Amino acid sequence: MNWEAAYQQKDTPWDKGGPSPGLLDFLEASPMSGRVLVPGCGLGHDVRAIAELPDTRVLGIDIAPTAIQRARRHKPKRDEAFLEADLFDLPGALTGTCEWVWEHTCFCAIPRARRVDYVRAVRQALREGGHLAAVFFLDPGLPDPDAGPPFGVTKAELNTLFLESGAFKFIHEWEPKRGYPGREGRELMRVMQAR
Repeated sequence: MNWEAAYQQKDTPWDKGGPSPGLLDFLEASPMSGRVLVPGCGLGHDVRAIAELPDTRVLGIDIAPTAIQRARRHKPKRDEAFLEADLFDLPGALTGTCEWVWEHTCFCAIPRARRVDYVRAVRQALREGGHLAAVFFLDPGLPDPDAGPPFGVTKAELNTLFLESGAFKFIHEWEPKRGYPGREGRELMRVMQAR
């Protein structure tokens, strides 16, 4: 997928014009604090939602320059920044510096063969004891491939990648009460702690 071309052509059906409803509900119940990394941030909706919390410093990264340029056009909420960067080649200054990573639609957009690299990169960004909070787009086995994420995932795969690998320990999971239309019952929220 050429993400830069998609943003240039405004062919971004994954962008819903606002933050993840699951994120908003999560922040009401369990506010984040400290440094937060949002990989694959796109136009920055989730970054701005998290940045509204006090005591957070939020960095959104994306490999598409146009996405980052458009994200920066919005007036900052508090302490937020955007950086054109590749999650798989994080700047050294980000290693072990984050209390939180927020995942939403980045994981499902990368090929399955790179998922081990994703786990490694997210763990690398987190401090020991830091948390990964995520809304994972599950693969419900729909016959129409365009109706689901590019690369869906199952709970069993999540367990293998994140938990059985020893990189994270399980904290909590639930089905979000709210989601974008058409994703009902197809998302799983999970919080895991870096080991």
